[in-house]
Amino acid sequence: MSNVVLNEIPPLSDKDCFHVVERYKSEFTFPLHQHREYEINFIEHGKGLKRIVGDNIEYTDDYDLILISGDSLEHVWDQGNCKSPVIREITIQFSPDLLPTCLLEKNQFNSIRKMLIKAEHGLAFPLETIMKVYNLIDTIAREGKGFEQFLRLLKLLNELSLCVNSRSLASSSFAHAERNMESRRVSKVKDYINQNYTKKLSLDLLSEMVGMSPVAFSRFFKLRTGKTLSDYIIDIRLGYASRMLVDSNRTISEICFECGFNNLSNFNRIFKKKKHMTPKLFRAHYRKSKSTI
Repeated sequence: MSNVVLNEIPPLSDKDCFHVVERYKSEFTFPLHQHREYEINFIEHGKGLKRIVGDNIEYTDDYDLILISGDSLEHVWDQGNCKSPVIREITIQFSPDLLPTCLLEKNQFNSIRKMLIKAEHGLAFPLETIMKVYNLIDTIAREGKGFEQFLRLLKLLNELSLCVNSRSLASSSFAHAERNMESRRVSKVKDYINQNYTKKLSLDLLSEMVGMSPVAFSRFFKLRTGKTLSDYIIDIRLGYASRMLVDSNRTISEICFECGFNNLSNFNRIFKKKKHMTPKLFRAHYRKSKSTI
């Protein structure tokens, strides 16, 4: 799978509250993509599909339900090891403008607001929650886009927001989520790192980009992101390395250097610390041959 990310423009007009599409398929071929719209994606009979959200790679069970609210958080479902002849997929997309800040700040929307913040990293829901909202998702998919459907969407968001066992997917660094509190300086540096993670990145270089001293910027970056600059860079590089381990035939050594690490032993040590397994075991665990059914 290529690291090239398609910028998807969903068929959602300014006059629509949301866009919903139901598909029955035997194969997933849509490429890695991103978009600014919020997305709820439900899959039935998809056991063995490989789901990628940012730097998170997982193989799905028979049912899968995720919410993505992160602007430009890349994601894709790959055929992976799925053998199902008929996979059902329901995708609901809506603009962030549908739920403006002035609405999300109301008490009645408190749980939804918190959920949407978490979903900037992608949010996966357990089977118990999926079964609880199954009929609601099914009705939204089958009954058009009338006013009642909009109310059902709000009810769906509320039900999902009450789930206490949802899981964040992408790491905080890889999610590219920009909060209102994040300054333009931090955003500029994060964009530069994401575009140049293969190159040598130094504190001196990055602090000079935003007109701050290295010491001041180091403190400023951690205050704004909750991570040190070096940890942020490592997370970005490990995210791309994880994808390459699964989707390419490059050697571990080649991946190490192509992702900006300059020492193989150091790469192996950091990878094991962050991912709880060596790069070799990670590749063996996640690599599956693609199936064409």
